[in-house]
Amino acid sequence: MSAPLRPRRSPRRRNLVSGLLFGIGLAAFVDEVVFHQLLQWHHFYDRSTTSVGLLSDGLFHAFGWFAAVAGLFLFADLRRWHEALLQRWTGGVLLGAGVFQLYDGTVQHKLLGLHQIRYEVDLLVYDTVWNAVAVLLVLAGAWLTYRTRAAVPQEQADA
Repeated sequence: MSAPLRPRRSPRRRNLVSGLLFGIGLAAFVDEVVFHQLLQWHHFYDRSTTSVGLLSDGLFHAFGWFAAVAGLFLFADLRRWHEALLQRWTGGVLLGAGVFQLYDGTVQHKLLGLHQIRYEVDLLVYDTVWNAVAVLLVLAGAWLTYRTRAAVPQEQADA
């Protein structure tokens, strides 16, 4: 029996999407575990009761896990078909984590006011570090993604 036929899709694009999803999920997971659970600095939604804050944390955590697992399933499929491009995927992870963190620090913290990084402290230092790390992640991810724009899986390169 021959191998199943598979429609040709761009491995570069699929590696990037897989990395983006995993990066978003990873950043959401780290945010949830470190700032929401361990340090208990805030909840995803702090403009209501503690119960609503905990519920919003649970939904946020589920979203993060869904994104991470979806990204890993896509990556497993890429590996199965020998189309994984690790540098491009890593660029996607960094880009996804950075975009998530920048969105969190600007839209959720400042524009929507869902929560702050921490309360009863001078936020300037926290916001500056949070958003500077996000920008560095985005730049590193964008650089890796750009650098691998013409990458092809090893089997295709050998053919």
